[in-house]
Amino acid sequence: MIIWLTGLSGAGKSTLADGLAAKLKAEGVQPLMIDGDGLREELSRDLGFSAEDRMENIRRAGAIALLAARSGITSICSLISPLRSEREAIRGLCQARDVAFIEVYVSTPLSTCEGRDPKGLYKKARAGMIPKFTGIDSPYEPPLHPELVIPTHELTIEEAVRRLHSGVKNLE
Repeated sequence: MIIWLTGLSGAGKSTLADGLAAKLKAEGVQPLMIDGDGLREELSRDLGFSAEDRMENIRRAGAIALLAARSGITSICSLISPLRSEREAIRGLCQARDVAFIEVYVSTPLSTCEGRDPKGLYKKARAGMIPKFTGIDSPYEPPLHPELVIPTHELTIEEAVRRLHSGVKNLE
C-alpha cells in the first residue's frame, strides 16, 4: 500500500506522516517513510528544481514506494507533488501492479502555510530568492478525487492524525 500525502509546503504533510507512522508502528506495521526533503538529501542530490527535475524526484519517490509495496511494505510518501498528472501517473502504475494507492490531500490554505512557514521558504520566495516556488509563482494542482482530505487548518495535529489513521484503516 502507498499512502501519498500531497499539499503545499507548510501544510503539515510531514507532521501527519510522522503521526501516522507512529500509529502504524504501535499496530506492528513498520512503514517506509519517503519524505520530499529527505529524498532530496539522500537520493536526489543530483536534481535541482526545474520542472523536469521535480518530475524526476516524484518519479523516484513513486518507484521506491512501488518496490516496497510489492514486497509487502506500506509506504508513507509526503511530497508536495504539485501536478495532478504526476500523481495520476503513480496511481496508474499502482493500479497496473495491483498496489493500493491512497491519495491524501493535506488541504491547507496558502495563507495558513505562509503563516506557519517553518523553514522560511515563503518569505524567501516572496523576496525573489527562490524562483518558481510552488504556490507562489509555480502552480499547485489540488487533487480532484483524493481518497482522503485532511484540512489541517481546521484540526489539531492530534485530530488530523486520528482522521488520517482512521481513513487509511477504512480504505485498507
